[in-house]
Amino acid sequence: MNTLLRSGLLMALLLVGFVGCQKPATPAEYNAKAANPEYYNTALNKLTQVIIHDIFSPPVASRIYAYANLAGYEALVPFDAQYQSLGGKLKRYEAGPAPTPGQDYCFPLASARAFMTVARALTFSVEFYDEFEPSFYEQYKKAGVPDEVYERSMAYGEAVAKHVLDYAAKDNYKQTRGFKHTVTNQDGTWVPTPPAYMDAAEPQWNKLRCWAMDTCNQFMPPRPPAYNLTKGSPYDKELQEVYTIGKSMDKQKQDIAYFWDDNAFVMNVAGHVSYASKKMTPGGHWLAIGQTVARQQKLNLMRTVEMYALTSFALTDGFISCWDEKYRSNMVRPETVINKYMDPKWTPFLQTPPFPEYSSGHSVISTAAATVMTALIGDSIAFVDSTEFKYGHGVRSFKSFRDAANEASISRLYGGIHYRAALDNGQVQGEKVGQWVLQKLHTRKSTVAGR
Repeated sequence: MNTLLRSGLLMALLLVGFVGCQKPATPAEYNAKAANPEYYNTALNKLTQVIIHDIFSPPVASRIYAYANLAGYEALVPFDAQYQSLGGKLKRYEAGPAPTPGQDYCFPLASARAFMTVARALTFSVEFYDEFEPSFYEQYKKAGVPDEVYERSMAYGEAVAKHVLDYAAKDNYKQTRGFKHTVTNQDGTWVPTPPAYMDAAEPQWNKLRCWAMDTCNQFMPPRPPAYNLTKGSPYDKELQEVYTIGKSMDKQKQDIAYFWDDNAFVMNVAGHVSYASKKMTPGGHWLAIGQTVARQQKLNLMRTVEMYALTSFALTDGFISCWDEKYRSNMVRPETVINKYMDPKWTPFLQTPPFPEYSSGHSVISTAAATVMTALIGDSIAFVDSTEFKYGHGVRSFKSFRDAANEASISRLYGGIHYRAALDNGQVQGEKVGQWVLQKLHTRKSTVAGR
């Protein structure tokens, strides 16, 4: 055997010996690496991509986010002794399966698996996940999670997901499919609007099981101004305000309106050609804002997932509360009245979404989300929102979550699709929803940071 060959064999034996002597990562070590919030953020962003692709309406999208984040939270709870299951706190939700005592787990992996399993079950375009998941889970193996712990953690995440999906199956969602809103064509009531004249979206949404609220009408707002075209009536004043602003939109108002559009399905019509644009839903936008600030404030994984979960519940209850009111008051959109009685050529800056006007969904859910985020992360935290830059909606800066919610609300007046009462009363409605979520859904075993 020549010297070169002998040296090669020696080096190989030394390398094998070195690898064999390496100690496997301890649970504390691989859990610390796996608890990178960016892993969970990546999963959430993938779900948002699929929701946009599948064109889920804003209420339906909020439901998907809520169940996915509930699963992610519940599978992560054993990772931090300060936190507790939401069993017995969410409406008719019981705590799910517990990890086996004495066994090692990677709970950040279990959390991600639970989230992705629910996301896959509640959306359509599963090919997006097929492409995404192999490399996504490989990150946890690279973090040093042993094979047996990896398999056990994946199985635990799947068990939590199954429990959450069983809970989802009983929320009355399936029973609300296929219903259409009856259009009466009475003055002052909602009718389909240009350019697509679509049916009203989700007329039975108030039939869904609430998350924290006692009932869908628990936070019913005051009655909107009565439809009355008499000059100087409260309704007429609000109608004239929409019309006047719409005819004198400066660039600042246009930028604000377009930034917060968040219309999941916009029909573009040019002559005989029509095509649809897909955009982020309002709920997705607010979860992305939460992600931006969580990164900025360097929140750990547990606090990040807690924020996603509680914000999701505020969004879902916000939509249930708002949609309950929309189909109760059945208020006509400004575009319909202005075109019929004032100016047939007037068009709102934004495309009018397909459901009754009062109250404003943006105002309700934005204020609900901002209320929860303020309590969990803090007040007066300035941030830059570039969430929808890739969709051409620009970048805007805000002094706080509430500052952003206020702008989201007024954007609907600038857009020409809401009267002022829907904004003001919608914000009060959303504040009540957000505070109720914080009051009822205690994630921590002791009061920490106002929780």
